Amino acid sequence: MLSVNGIYKTFNKGTVNEKQALNGVDLHLNEGDFVTIIGGNGAGKSTLLNSICGVFPLDSGSIVIDGMNITKYPEHKRAQYLGRVFQDPMMGTAADMQIAENMSLALRRGKRRGLKWAMPHKEMKLYKEMLSQLGLGLEDRITTKVGLLSGGQRQALTLLMAVLQRPKLLLLDEHTAALDPKTAATVLDLSDMFIAENKLTAMMITHNMNDAITHGNRLIMMHEGRIIYDVSGEEKRNLTVDDLLKKFADISGEEFSNDRALLN
Repeated sequence: MLSVNGIYKTFNKGTVNEKQALNGVDLHLNEGDFVTIIGGNGAGKSTLLNSICGVFPLDSGSIVIDGMNITKYPEHKRAQYLGRVFQDPMMGTAADMQIAENMSLALRRGKRRGLKWAMPHKEMKLYKEMLSQLGLGLEDRITTKVGLLSGGQRQALTLLMAVLQRPKLLLLDEHTAALDPKTAATVLDLSDMFIAENKLTAMMITHNMNDAITHGNRLIMMHEGRIIYDVSGEEKRNLTVDDLLKKFADISGEEFSNDRALLN
C-alpha cells in the first residue's frame, strides 16, 4: 500500500542552519499494516509523515501509494488518498462550522465541489450513526459549532473525519499528545477500532513507548533521519520499554533523548 524509496530531505541547505531531516529512508507497508513510529527529538518522524503528505518537495527518492507514484503530486492532490490527524486538536476541524458541516467537508475531501451546498437527509443520518460510535453524545449535537467542543471531543471528531472516506493511508501524528491520559486512551481505542473495522493501513507517531508497543502490528524506530529498527509479529508483542531503550543505545551508540517518551 505504501512504498517510500530512498527519500532524502535537507532543510536550509547551504546555510549554518542546514539540517538533514531524512537520510535515505526506505519503508514499505502492506495493506492493513498498522505501524507505530518512535524516535528521539529531531529523528525525522514528523518529516517522514509530512513528506508523504506532500507538505514540501523531496531532495530525491519516491513515494508510491497503492501503485501510484505521488512523488510529484501537490499536497491537495494527495488528500483523496490520505487521512491525517494532527497533534493539535484545533488543526483538523473548522471551529466556526457545525459538526455536520465539518463532516460534510471531510466526505468530499479530494473531490470536486460545486456551488450547491446542501446535506441530504440520508447524509445527516450517516453522520449521526458514525458519531454514535464515539460514545461522546455528539450525535445529539450535530448542529453544534465545533469550537464549542472540548479538545478530546474535537480530536475524536477529527479522527472520525479522517476515516470517513476509508483513506488508503491513515497518518496519526502524535494525535493524543495534547490530551489528558483518560481522553488519550479513549482516542487510541477509537483509532484501533476504526483501523480494524475499515481494514486501514496506518502509521502512528507516538512519544509513548508503551503505546508504540501496545498498538499496531509493527514498530519502527528512527534516528537522525534513518530507520534503525523495524520489528513486527511475536517479537514486537514481547517487547518492553527497557528492550527499546537498550536497542536504541546498541544501534545508535547514544542514550535515548526524548524526555516525553522517557517520562511516559
